[in-house]
Amino acid sequence: MNDAAHDLHAPHFIGIGGAGMSGLAKILAVRGATVSGSDAKESDTVRALRELGATVFVGHAAEHLPAGTSSVVVSSAIRADNPELVAAQERGVPVVHRSDALAALMGGRRALAVAGTHGKTTTTSMLAVSLGELGLEPSYAIGGDLDLPGSNAHHGAGDIFVAEADESDRSFHKYAPEVAIVLNVELDHHANYASMEEIYESFETFVARIVPGGTLVVSADHEGARELTRRVAGRAGLNVVTVGAAEDADVRVLSVAARGMTSEVTVELGGERLTFTVSVPGRHYAHNAVAALAAGVALGVPADGLAKALGAYTGVRRRLQLKGEARGVQVIDSYAHHPTEMAADLEAIREAAGAGRVLVVFQPHLFSRTQQLAEEMGRALALADGSVVLDIYPAREDPIPGVTAELIIDAARRAGADVRAEHEFAAAPAVLAGLARPGDLVLTMGAGDVTNLGPEILAALADVAPAV
Repeated sequence: MNDAAHDLHAPHFIGIGGAGMSGLAKILAVRGATVSGSDAKESDTVRALRELGATVFVGHAAEHLPAGTSSVVVSSAIRADNPELVAAQERGVPVVHRSDALAALMGGRRALAVAGTHGKTTTTSMLAVSLGELGLEPSYAIGGDLDLPGSNAHHGAGDIFVAEADESDRSFHKYAPEVAIVLNVELDHHANYASMEEIYESFETFVARIVPGGTLVVSADHEGARELTRRVAGRAGLNVVTVGAAEDADVRVLSVAARGMTSEVTVELGGERLTFTVSVPGRHYAHNAVAALAAGVALGVPADGLAKALGAYTGVRRRLQLKGEARGVQVIDSYAHHPTEMAADLEAIREAAGAGRVLVVFQPHLFSRTQQLAEEMGRALALADGSVVLDIYPAREDPIPGVTAELIIDAARRAGADVRAEHEFAAAPAVLAGLARPGDLVLTMGAGDVTNLGPEILAALADVAPAV
C-alpha cells in the first residue's frame, strides 16, 4: 500500500500497542502492508497484531527499526529522544504523525469523524457497530476495544470510514470528513490549550475541514457546542444539524427512560418520532446514540433502520463495562477521567443501582488535568456514596510541585463526599471489598491502570464477607 504523501507500505509504529496506534497498524496489516513496531510491554493487543503478521518488539531500541522501513509512525506521546525515532531521523526515514497516517487511510472513502472533549469513543463505536449491523461494512478506527483485543479498528469493504477525531493535540485538523460530529466543547488538555478561546479556534478549524456540502452534527445542549455553532453558522457549503433535549434542536431528544442497564430513547427527527433502545445506561450515552443517529442519516442511512441497529451496540471496553459480580456486588469499569464524564457515568450508574450504593475507586489521570480540574473532580465524586482516591497516574507527564490527589480529596470533602485516600495501589481491592455489601455497585474509574483492579476486587469480594 502506498500513499502519495506518506509511504505506508512498510510502516514502523513506535508505541504500537496504544489504542490509536494499534488500530492503524491493524488496518494497514489487513490492507497488505508490512507492519512492524515496538511497545513498552507485552499485551493482548500486541499479540493480536502479531497474529495479523506484524513484527512487534517489546522495548525501544534503534535496532528494532527494520532495514526496509518506509516510514515511522508516531503519536504525540512519543518523546524526541526515543531511540527508534532518533534512528529513523539519522537514516532519513520519513516520520509520520498518527493523524496523518489515519488521514491517508481515510482517503477515497466517505469519512465520518467524531470529535468532542468526551464521548468520542462511545459514539464512534455506536456508529461502527450499527452501520455494520446494516451490512454497510464500514472501516473504523476507535480509541478503545469493542469486545476483544484488536477490535478497535477494522478494514471494511464499504465506502464509509468512521474515526475518532482527537482534539487534544490538534491532530483532528488533518481530516476532511463528509460528516463531523461535535459532542461538546470544554476546557481540557491544559498542556496544549491555554484558554477556551484557543479551544474554540481549534474546533472552528476542524469544522472548516468538512468537505463542501458536508454536515456538522453538533450538540444543542452543551454551551460550548452552542457557542461553536454560533461561530460557524452561515458558512457556505456547510449543513448544520443540532441534536439534544433543547427545544430548538433539529433532532430533539424527547425522553430517555432508564431500563436497568439499558435506556429507551424517543427522538423527533424530520417531523417523525422514533423510539429505540440503547444497551448501555444513562442519559449521556443516550445522547451519544442520538448524535450517531443524526450523523448516519446525514450520510443517507435510513433513520428507522439505523435506530434499530443502534440497539446492537453493547458497549466498549472500559466504558461502563461490567467486569463481574461476587457476593451480590457488581464491579463496573469506567474510563471517565474528566469531571463531566465522571459525573455522567456516576449518574448513569446511580440509575442502574436502584437501592444499592455506588462505591468508586478513582485514579486521577495527569498532573496537569488534576491541577486545573481538581475542584470539579471532587464535586463529581460527591455523587457516589463512597470513594477511594488513588495517587495520580502520570502517563506521559512529570510531577508538578504541590499537585497531588489530595487536591481532589479536599474538594470532594468540601462537596460533602465520603472519600478516603489510598496510596498503596495493591491495597485498594481489599479496601473496596471491605466497604461493599450485597446490592452495591463498585466502579473502577480513570484512564490509567485502575482498570486492572476490577478482577482483583472481585477476587477480594469472594474471599471476604461483605460489609453489613
